[in-house]
Amino acid sequence: MINFNYETTFKLETEDEISKWISNAISSEGFKLEEISYVFCNDEYLHKLNVEFLNHDTLTDIISFDYSMGKLIQGDIFISVERVRDNAKDFGVSFDEELNRVIIHGVLHYCGYKDKTSSDAEVMRAKENHYLSILQKN
Repeated sequence: MINFNYETTFKLETEDEISKWISNAISSEGFKLEEISYVFCNDEYLHKLNVEFLNHDTLTDIISFDYSMGKLIQGDIFISVERVRDNAKDFGVSFDEELNRVIIHGVLHYCGYKDKTSSDAEVMRAKENHYLSILQKN
């Protein structure tokens, strides 16, 4: 099950479509969806979590808490809509494209993908692009 929660005025317009897309991506990676809760928030909300739980005093677009066990995917993903909007401008892409990239990025971490090294980040980016292309076809 995928839950979408909002700590801001932002609302996803296509929750059902995004849920199916995420579920299919998880299946394609050989995992089974247990439960993911997305929380869309602002920079202030996410900054507090970043300081409190990760000891990082910086702004970020996403924080994910992974509770997965084996092949069962479960976790909480917090996304700053403000940061996504700013990053979309910086990267020269639409807000929706950047938001969807961040949405699938958290899921890919749950599936074992990393992004700390440049080679890992390259693999992560290729996977993000793959799943974004599938979403765009639908």
